[in-house]
Amino acid sequence: MLLAAILSLISSSVLLAQTDTVTTHSFTLEECIQYAYKHQTDVLNADIDQKIADAKVKETIGIGLPQISGNARFQDFLKIPTSLIPSEIFGGTPGTFTPVQFGVKYQSTTGIDVSQLLFDGSYIVGLQASKTFKELSQRAFTRTKIETNVAVRKAYYMVLVNNEQLDLLNANIMQLGDQLKQTKALNENGFAEKIDVDRLNVLYNNLITERENIKRLLALGNQMLKFQIGMPVEHTLIVEGKIADVNLTNTEEVVLDTTAYKSRIEYSLTQTQIKLNELDLKRYKSQYLPSLAAFGSGAYQFQSNNFSELYDNRFPTVVVGLQLNVPIFSGFQKANRVAQAKLELQKSNNSLFQVKNSINLEIKSSAANFRNSIASLNNQRANLNLANEILRVSKIKYEQGVGSSIEVTQAQTSLKEAENNYINALYDALVNKVNLDKASGKINE
Repeated sequence: MLLAAILSLISSSVLLAQTDTVTTHSFTLEECIQYAYKHQTDVLNADIDQKIADAKVKETIGIGLPQISGNARFQDFLKIPTSLIPSEIFGGTPGTFTPVQFGVKYQSTTGIDVSQLLFDGSYIVGLQASKTFKELSQRAFTRTKIETNVAVRKAYYMVLVNNEQLDLLNANIMQLGDQLKQTKALNENGFAEKIDVDRLNVLYNNLITERENIKRLLALGNQMLKFQIGMPVEHTLIVEGKIADVNLTNTEEVVLDTTAYKSRIEYSLTQTQIKLNELDLKRYKSQYLPSLAAFGSGAYQFQSNNFSELYDNRFPTVVVGLQLNVPIFSGFQKANRVAQAKLELQKSNNSLFQVKNSINLEIKSSAANFRNSIASLNNQRANLNLANEILRVSKIKYEQGVGSSIEVTQAQTSLKEAENNYINALYDALVNKVNLDKASGKINE
């Protein structure tokens, strides 16, 4: 039912922060989608995730750039360290020691350290992986836009269907109102019974009540559409377009593309995950390689027993060098990391096969559902036309005195039921069309 579909949309909608500005928007479907891309919370957050991934790439690149740090230190030796020196150095008794204090009370050091990574296999692979991670975030952003696109389409079509149902009810109420006036006139002139008027009055009142329900349903559907596109709830949204503008492709034109799974974002995401797992395996293997780094440091040392004279003299120190790290044995940790990475890669390849199968199944299923919904829509449209014709004939027979009022009320009831069935079939066809377009990869952002 349409109400159940609306409640389903409520559970998946996102309510943005309200603003004080009341604005009126008049949007087509495409304008609704473009508005959602700029205001829907999930899309905005996915875009932020892209920027986070870009910052992570730059962070990884920074590991291979020169690392520079400065340092400064001040020391006040409240007690200067004492060392024991053999006494015989000073002419004392051999075998004894004389306590001697070296150094001064105040010491200070300032310096700068520089290091540069020259070679590290893990860093090179990590740099490749960071770029692939950025690609993954970009595809995740595309997936979010596709999901938003689908949700907006369904909410938009619900509003169009509710408008269509309201138009049908208005037309029905108008013709029933005319019939009610005629029957009242006949009753006043003795050509129709009071019960005939009462029966039509009941039908007329029911249609008025249903129209009010549809109006409330239409208002709720409009709110759901605003939620889906990220529009503040106090804004006014006018939906442009009608059902007639929607191209419900005939089932004969639905051709299944056996390679359509390649255009699905889920397939691309899985491929990117495989690439990440391959790089992960490569990274663990690179840990067997040595790493080489250059370093250098320079410092000034200041010493004095008087604080006021501490920085009068400085003693420079400069050192440069290379550091080579060669892995020899790590308790088979690297070998087991490589084994785990190989198994993860195998799992991701299995997942790719499963994704391909599930997408192909989804395409076939959605195509079958769309064909069935189009057949049902055509059938319900024919029933609606038939119900209108039956009502027309019943009214003529009644007016000519060869039919009963019961036939007219029954035809009117059948018309109302046919309209409801048509509306439900129409919405199902529209939803299944969106599902088929999504499954076949036609909605790509």
